[in-house]
Amino acid sequence: MDRPSSQSALQTIAVVGLGTMGTGIAEVLVRAGREVIGIDTSETAARRAVDSLAAATARSVTKERLTEQERSDVLARFRTYSDLAAAADADLVIEVVPESYELKQQVFRELDAIVRPDTILATGTNALSVTRMAAESQRPERVLGLHFFNPAPAMKLVEVVSCVLTAPPAVEAVTALARELGKEPVSVGDRPGFVADGLLFGYLNQAAAMYESKYASREDIDAAMRLGCGLPMGPLALLDLIGVDTARTVLEAMYASSGDRLHAPAPILGQLSEAGLTGQKAGRGFYTYEAPGSSAVVRDAQTPADGARLGEGRPVSSVGVAGSGTMASGIAQVFAQAGFQVVLAARSQEKADAAKAAIGKSLGRAVAKGRLTEEGAAQTLGLITPAGSLDAFAQVDLAVEAVAEDLAVKQELFAALDKVCKPGAVLATTTSSLPVIAVARVTSRPQDVIGMHFFNPAPAMKLVEVVRTVLTADDVHATVREICTKVRKHPVDCGDRAGFIVNALLFPYLNNAIKMVEQHYAGIDQIDAAMKLGGGYPMGPFELLDVVGLDVSLAIEKVLHKEFRDPGLAPSPLLEHLVAAGCLGRKTGRGFREYAARR
Repeated sequence: MDRPSSQSALQTIAVVGLGTMGTGIAEVLVRAGREVIGIDTSETAARRAVDSLAAATARSVTKERLTEQERSDVLARFRTYSDLAAAADADLVIEVVPESYELKQQVFRELDAIVRPDTILATGTNALSVTRMAAESQRPERVLGLHFFNPAPAMKLVEVVSCVLTAPPAVEAVTALARELGKEPVSVGDRPGFVADGLLFGYLNQAAAMYESKYASREDIDAAMRLGCGLPMGPLALLDLIGVDTARTVLEAMYASSGDRLHAPAPILGQLSEAGLTGQKAGRGFYTYEAPGSSAVVRDAQTPADGARLGEGRPVSSVGVAGSGTMASGIAQVFAQAGFQVVLAARSQEKADAAKAAIGKSLGRAVAKGRLTEEGAAQTLGLITPAGSLDAFAQVDLAVEAVAEDLAVKQELFAALDKVCKPGAVLATTTSSLPVIAVARVTSRPQDVIGMHFFNPAPAMKLVEVVRTVLTADDVHATVREICTKVRKHPVDCGDRAGFIVNALLFPYLNNAIKMVEQHYAGIDQIDAAMKLGGGYPMGPFELLDVVGLDVSLAIEKVLHKEFRDPGLAPSPLLEHLVAAGCLGRKTGRGFREYAARR
């Protein structure tokens, strides 16, 4: 095969399957000047695709992104047919029929007898083997994967999937096309899920299993991942958007290939699929929607009652924060900005004063950005009293520890708080991975102890994971929920198990990204680009690992592996090697990437 990879090479393109994805791909192509042949056996689907393109281009005219003449030209380049024979003159055929080997192979067999010998055949699968489809084609060297992301007009990522049978010129031609379409092509090998979905669907599966186990509500799981990780959608809402049945198909293919239990579809995915509750397209999945095809969520039996109270909490007017690091300073600032009297205690008066000075600088930055008045900053700082001893916590109503993530250190501190704090004071730990009950049991009042996991930087991040143990009193839980609302944070409830919600879902995903690099499937730049462009993530996994710290990440992964005993959660050897070498990320100047030395 020796087709040139120039713009003129792929001018006439057939799109087989005019569902949401096929229609989106067709729109991208016609807007880029290609002649597009849309093929679907359903006249309704074809008509809907034409109407969708007409509506999208009309909006572009209204927004002055297209002229009326340009719109007419775009619409004229899109023709629909019900028979594959219409693809006879296509330079490239992209099939996006449902995820079924039988359906896709039938399309490819028929195309073999219709298209020219040099026509490239691309499958839009995100789960099935490109190699298997190519092997059954009469010309396997021209078969590859071209995986767009939904919605195709908006999403920048396109995964170009080659197998051992694919000729390099075919890859070069579609890669050039993707760039001409304004997309970011990433070349990957043939394995279920490729890069983006390979990482995404494992995470979605874990979220479904977490919900199924009744560990947390659907609303709390979704809010935790949106607010704690900056994701555009929560995992259960995303499953409903993708289609629960589609997710199950992808995971089945991934599990068949990897044997990793993290990819074994959660039973609830099968139950929902078999009941026809496949998400937005059915009007019901994990959530209930206004109508089939609608994205508007409506109340159902599982929706929390408006203004539901947990009972009366305890009065809180003064707060003690133990620690002198970034997290302690941030939490102290959060409480002071909400009007609470705050005692900030460190191991020495000097450290406590330095921590208060750091808060002063943070408030100064907020003033400079216009987010806070100078008067407001001064008032906030005036509510904070630095102290060199925990003895200053004698009269606080709530004590929050934010010291090192070390169980022995936290237990020693809680034993001291037990002696210092008045009866009825709520004692909270900000641990992100350690068992809350282990610190509660060193006190004489475990019923007063709760987890209150803030996210860094505390003044900016809206999420707080509220972690109650089997011994935590109801009024303590109610108190902390009320306090979170008063300091303008979003509380989510979770039980006392490793990782809580966010880390339990985040770190297996990060670990799987490292394994992809270990297995030489993709590079760190490709993976980061795939997750940002294909998943809408604010940071790629390797960017995030270097920011969090590889040592911190390893510690959390070890805790998760120890608690859940799942082989798939075992920390990647590559991560362990980097930590052993002192490559801990941005803080040391080298992690998965190298960074300029800090001045």
